[in-house]
Amino acid sequence: MRIGVYVDGFNLYYGARGLCGRCTPGWRWLNLRALATDLVGRHTRWPDARVHRIVYCTARIDGVSNPSGQADQDIYLKALLATGSVDHIEYGTYVARVKTAPLAVKGPQGRPELVSPEWPVMVQDGRGGPVDAAVFMVSYASREEKGTDVNLAAHLLPDVLRGAVDGVLVISNDSDLRFPVEQARLHVPVGIINPSHNYLAGDLRGRPSDGVGGHWWARLVAADLTSHQLPDPVGSYRRPAGW
Repeated sequence: MRIGVYVDGFNLYYGARGLCGRCTPGWRWLNLRALATDLVGRHTRWPDARVHRIVYCTARIDGVSNPSGQADQDIYLKALLATGSVDHIEYGTYVARVKTAPLAVKGPQGRPELVSPEWPVMVQDGRGGPVDAAVFMVSYASREEKGTDVNLAAHLLPDVLRGAVDGVLVISNDSDLRFPVEQARLHVPVGIINPSHNYLAGDLRGRPSDGVGGHWWARLVAADLTSHQLPDPVGSYRRPAGW
């Protein structure tokens, strides 16, 4: 049973950072093939399942705003290809821009709650009266990838529809993948790996019996990441400091 693995690189990175800790070494030099092989073996009853193809969707970090991050990422991407840890890397774009939004804090359920005026910071009108309904607006630097979800879907669906794979493993918690995942379930069994400690996105949920059946869901833990690392060095590529 040939399993196609489709990885949302940024979703995996930020999820893993939340699981392991931003400043904690030992998880970034991730061996995607070893991780995927272990996940398929542990979580499925798919007969004779083997990882057949791994597509890693990501975007290159902006070298102007983060030159060291770009250099480290470049080493990792070359190491992935050099070891055969992935079969293909599909690149989106990395966008840096200034955005504006209301100031908010995280509420009890993790949802944003807008900050209202209260002491020690109040808003007054021209007569000195309080403006209780005022909203604090802030501008901030936004750095985000674009195109990863589209690229992932553009590889997943053609592979499924042309019969290049017999099962699918998607490593992402991006709700934008709802439609391609739903369509894939009509043709092959699908496993969804949530790479974060957050709840699974509602749009990625379903029933094991949907479509052809045999679907499953799982969540990564820190040990999944730290126990599946690339060798160091990989040829001339060494694990970056702090990784």
